[in-house]
Amino acid sequence: MIDSLKVFAALLIILHHLSSYGQIAQDARTVLPGLMTWLFEYGRYAVQIFLVMAGYLAAQSLTRYANMKFSTNGLLKVILNRYLRLFAPYTAALILTIACAYIARFWVNDEFIGESETLAQFLAHLFFIQGILGLDSISAGAWYIAIDWQLYSVLAILLISFPGYQAVIWVISVLAVASLLFFNRSGLYEAYFIYFIGAYSLGVLAYLGKCFDNQSINRLAKIALAVIGLIIVISSFQQIWLRNFLAWFVAITLLLWGDKTYPLIESSGSSQMLKVVAWGSQRSYCAFLIHFALILLANSLYIASGLHTHESGALAITLMLGVVGCSTIAANYLYRWIEVPALRLKV
Repeated sequence: MIDSLKVFAALLIILHHLSSYGQIAQDARTVLPGLMTWLFEYGRYAVQIFLVMAGYLAAQSLTRYANMKFSTNGLLKVILNRYLRLFAPYTAALILTIACAYIARFWVNDEFIGESETLAQFLAHLFFIQGILGLDSISAGAWYIAIDWQLYSVLAILLISFPGYQAVIWVISVLAVASLLFFNRSGLYEAYFIYFIGAYSLGVLAYLGKCFDNQSINRLAKIALAVIGLIIVISSFQQIWLRNFLAWFVAITLLLWGDKTYPLIESSGSSQMLKVVAWGSQRSYCAFLIHFALILLANSLYIASGLHTHESGALAITLMLGVVGCSTIAANYLYRWIEVPALRLKV
């Protein structure tokens, strides 16, 4: 289930960016206006799926530290190791994106490419503080990596600091409600964890609701999840926020089926499909990182070759599908050559 959600969310966010940036997106909209508009408007909701799953998987990873005696050094080690886990493929993708943006500026005159990157901007990205400093993002997905590290660090502090899970459930539930009802509705907080912790906390509660022998903890987490769902419904009478409903639905899905696997049907086709999903899940992070660089290259090729003068929507759609395929191939090599070897980087 988690593998399938990761593959689906990664594909959806790639298609969302393809429908949002460059001449290719504009020409593709002439052929498939309904689909392209839907991807542009709602494809970004894939971020909610990422956030809920990130909370679920982070809780799964961090709960093994929760019963350890609190140690500042231990806490810092956990947070730094998470940074190192994200750092290597992220940095490689940034460098590739900078190179592709440099090429694109020769032919593409579009706002999404931005100005030439500065050293200060690059260094800020390396330390995940570009949003806090108000700097432009080098890549379309760079902001999410910074937020993921913030959220993981906050959850690590909560789980390692409190001796029991009851306090964690109460604190994270309060943070979730505050985020969903207030902070997540103002762009002033987009660079900080508090803006996104609502969806992230739902994933944490989904994991705490089922993965312990302690029934009181499971019950409290499930009650918190149900109460937050009720609050989302009640708040919708004032204004409907679809992303909050989506996040809650994904959390319930993980609560019910997050640890389930598909039945192994005795057929080569279904077995192969399971392998493809698992393969794509492992590389979904790399695909998320690298696809924007390929969008830049595709738009450069489209304009530099003069293909855009034909105003062919079908050709634009073909290039979009080509970017999806190339992103998959590039993600495979980024995963094999950089992400896997970098797993040995630990404090």
